[in-house]
Amino acid sequence: MWHTVRRALMITKREVRDQFRDWRIVTPIIILTLFFPGLMNFTARRAVDFVEKYGADVIGDRLIPFLLMVVGFFPISVSLVIALESFVGEKERRSIEPLLSTPLTNVELYLGKLMAVMFPPLIASFLGIGVYLIGVYRQVGWFPDLILLLQVVSLTTVQSLVMVSGAVVVSSQTTSVRAANLLASFIIIPMAILLVGESMIMFWARYHILWWAIFGQVVIAGLLIRAGIAHFNREDLLGRELDILNLGWAWHVFHDELVGKADSFAEWWRRKVKGSLVSLKWPLILSLLIMSAGVAFGGLQAKNYPLPSEALDWKQLEEGMLQGIEIFGTIRFFSVGSAGIIFLHNLRVIALASILGVFSFGVLGLIVLVLPLGLIGYFTGTVAQTGISMWQFLVAFVLPHGIVEIPAIILTGAIILRLGITLVTPAEGSTIGEAWLRSLAEWVKIFFIFIVPLLLAAAFLEVFVTPKVALLLFGG
Repeated sequence: MWHTVRRALMITKREVRDQFRDWRIVTPIIILTLFFPGLMNFTARRAVDFVEKYGADVIGDRLIPFLLMVVGFFPISVSLVIALESFVGEKERRSIEPLLSTPLTNVELYLGKLMAVMFPPLIASFLGIGVYLIGVYRQVGWFPDLILLLQVVSLTTVQSLVMVSGAVVVSSQTTSVRAANLLASFIIIPMAILLVGESMIMFWARYHILWWAIFGQVVIAGLLIRAGIAHFNREDLLGRELDILNLGWAWHVFHDELVGKADSFAEWWRRKVKGSLVSLKWPLILSLLIMSAGVAFGGLQAKNYPLPSEALDWKQLEEGMLQGIEIFGTIRFFSVGSAGIIFLHNLRVIALASILGVFSFGVLGLIVLVLPLGLIGYFTGTVAQTGISMWQFLVAFVLPHGIVEIPAIILTGAIILRLGITLVTPAEGSTIGEAWLRSLAEWVKIFFIFIVPLLLAAAFLEVFVTPKVALLLFGG
């Protein structure tokens, strides 16, 4: 491993030296390092003076750490521009052939480029943070505690790593800088949304939650780096001259995986459907473990975040549950229309989880699916605190329809994981697009053959069977 890193650093040194020779790169870094922290110091001083007039000191206290995070973020935005040109820019300038002809491996080349585009903006970001801290300390006497400073520095580092790793993947898989810049929106927009979320956390002073944001970005960055290494090929990079949207080819690949050349339904089931289920073995196991952990985590939160004592009155809770059996919002139990509403709602959740999973290697998709199971765990733990049997509650309100709905959720998590794993797994003999289309075909097969019937059955059970079981166990 050290031998690989040492050889990759040879590329890093060459790239960093060339970057500091280009005034178009150095000038924005210097401005963002020196001028922007000064502007934030001015903003912090004026904000503190303003809120002190109205006795709202807490706003100033929350604004200064937020500006510290912004100061660290803006210089690393330069890294995105540099990273987008790391491969495709050199290809357009016809300076990449000598680099690719070196005896370095694909992994060494890729890591060398990755570190080269991250180090200069990251160093500038740390310098900017230092300038801001010195200025704000001299003006308002504020200095963060070491934990908060460590969190901001860690956020800056992992955000830079996520942006750079994503941009380098784009640069290595496109044929023009224009195409790379257009695809960069899939990096900029999520990072902007993430920054908004982090700012809300800082304004509410829930700084411990930032550790989860840091951990999540480390996972995403690792997956992006893995994806880039898995699909980087120097011969393919030199051979591609123009990306063409070939819908006919895409449909052929998709149809071949979906249907193939089976002569009968039995053959199609054996060759395509059964094979897809076998390939989902490990994603199914991982999905089951994650969903089980979600239930357990929700149960633990019932102790950490208990409901008010008046809400845990056994008789009132039982009466509320019995009333909820008859009508729950817009749901009318023992009604076919309500079964359709629940079925469509579950389909929307799965569609949302699948779409989010595509853009996050399956991570966000699994989070969406884990949330309802976490709520089951939370309410089970909460009900247990009232004296009601936990198992009685589960048998009455979860088991009748959950016996088919929960396997559908676990299976959905598995196929979403499969889509995400495809992007970070080397596909020998096929491009990343071809491998992903085949995984998408597997998603369609599993979705319509297994998940849709299971969700439809679960919706009818939830409307017609679960209320009767709950009345039987709690009605007396």
